[in-house]
Amino acid sequence: MDKIRNFCIIAHIDHGKSTLADRLLEYTHTIAVTEGQMLDDMDLEKERGITIKSHAIQMEYEYKGEKYILNLIDTPGHVDFSYEVSRSIAACEGAILVVDATQGVQAQTISNLYMAIEHDLEIIPVINKCDMQSAMPDEVEDEIVDLIGCRREEIIRASARTGMGIEEILNAIVERIPHPEGDPDAPLQALIFDSVFNSFRGIIAYFKIENGCIRKGDKVKFFNTGKEYDADDVGVLKMDMVSRDVMTTGDVGYIISGIKTSTEVKVGDTITHVARPCEKAIDGFEESKPMVFAGVYPIDPEEYEDLRASLEKLQLNDASISFFPESSAALGFGFRCGFLGLLHMEIVQERLDREFDMSVITTVPNVSYMVYDKQGNAIEVHNPSGMPDLTLIDHIEEPFIDASIITTTEYIGPIMTLCLDKRGELVKQQFITGNRVEIFFRLPLGEIVIDFYDKLKSISKGYASFDYHASGYRPSKLIKLDILLNGEPVDALSTLTHVDNAYDLGRRMCEKLKELIPRQQFDIAIQAAIGAKIIARETIKQVRKDVTAKCYGGDVSRKRKLLEKQKKGKKRMKQIGNVEVPQKAFLAVLKLD
Repeated sequence: MDKIRNFCIIAHIDHGKSTLADRLLEYTHTIAVTEGQMLDDMDLEKERGITIKSHAIQMEYEYKGEKYILNLIDTPGHVDFSYEVSRSIAACEGAILVVDATQGVQAQTISNLYMAIEHDLEIIPVINKCDMQSAMPDEVEDEIVDLIGCRREEIIRASARTGMGIEEILNAIVERIPHPEGDPDAPLQALIFDSVFNSFRGIIAYFKIENGCIRKGDKVKFFNTGKEYDADDVGVLKMDMVSRDVMTTGDVGYIISGIKTSTEVKVGDTITHVARPCEKAIDGFEESKPMVFAGVYPIDPEEYEDLRASLEKLQLNDASISFFPESSAALGFGFRCGFLGLLHMEIVQERLDREFDMSVITTVPNVSYMVYDKQGNAIEVHNPSGMPDLTLIDHIEEPFIDASIITTTEYIGPIMTLCLDKRGELVKQQFITGNRVEIFFRLPLGEIVIDFYDKLKSISKGYASFDYHASGYRPSKLIKLDILLNGEPVDALSTLTHVDNAYDLGRRMCEKLKELIPRQQFDIAIQAAIGAKIIARETIKQVRKDVTAKCYGGDVSRKRKLLEKQKKGKKRMKQIGNVEVPQKAFLAVLKLD
């Protein structure tokens, strides 16, 4: 056991985590690196150049004539996938903190670091990209010393591209990171930190053994669900799964036990033996809290059950999605899904399409609100169509977040303006080093859900980094804005918005829908309404046929007769005609600016 080291790599986006992982794999001769980012195996990850899933892999390294086993977990850097990071940290004893020498400490670096410190991990600070012309290793060293209070000589300067400093990092892992603690003779306790669905072998769970050992063919049970299984196969994770006869304390590996139903495996559960169970489960990690809610509906209503199965399989691989059934007048039956952010939502939509061949319609994302009625009862509303009548509501509370933005001094002005426009309030600002400043804002979550991150990146030329966590609910003056087509409300387009933004938003939505909804044989009135009060209107003119073309000369009453007949038909058509809202109209409402 004292030859095992479990560690993860944490950093901000694009600071070189996956490239560093490649170099470590290459240096330890685990695999031949044929292309960049070997651990990112999803097509989506390769195309976007981001890590979406944590990836575990085992390496062997010889140090001072002794063989060590290093279990590496490469983690994502984007704020939307921080739940993946928290799960990886729970399965490790140490972490490599990677900081880009050209950019310095960023917001996500700090939040991931705090997560690692809470779990008492040993931190190895590494400055990456030291070979670049624009690198400022000395300034970045100052920032790291301020941040974690380590000694300067503990910081390793490296370059994942050229391979500089890789040996030092491996030596530091062996020397500084403690080996796993645990009792190999105690009853089995293993923490499940991830799972995947395989159409041939059922559900494969990834675990780390805290106490005890597990053999192939053992009878095991999952502590929280109480279900019992045979361990058909256990083993370690190299590039592929490598089978082992026995796994002991401190090992990280996988178990295949022919589980078919996805609800039986919960990430954070404990595996133990049936014959000699442990007394209590390992403290897993807390459930993820979805921030953004959106409706996901199958394009063909008959695919509802397929969509449910696809979401369940996806949830195995990404435990931060939550979903429950709902129905909508316009779109039929579907699911209300909770995501950690907009990028997460986009990735889930893409994965449904690619991995499960499901084409879905996603409604406008929103957050959950607490609505208090006049008797003082509170209900949680995820969907504007679930709002009680205006006359019954006493007040509405919306979720707020504490945001920290790290940027250089020249962008403070525009960033302040952006946050204040989004109804934010400045809490404090502090200088980190030189011209880098950290600004703390309190903002309503509903305002940052749609386009805040994109705007922040564009006004700061990509230099500002942003991190947030929820800070509870506060009362707000919110109203429900409905969109009516020919007097019929379209529930998929209704939104909850602040009083000050309502008129402007209503007008812009009507104008946008006028461009996107195709013309019909009858006039279509698009209206935005608050309760019974119409605040904006646009009309899509009808397409009409020239019915008087065959009349030339003769009495005017002949033309009049044909026009009257057409008018009657149009009137009837307007009564029974319905208007289809195209999918791109739902998406365009998100990107109104």
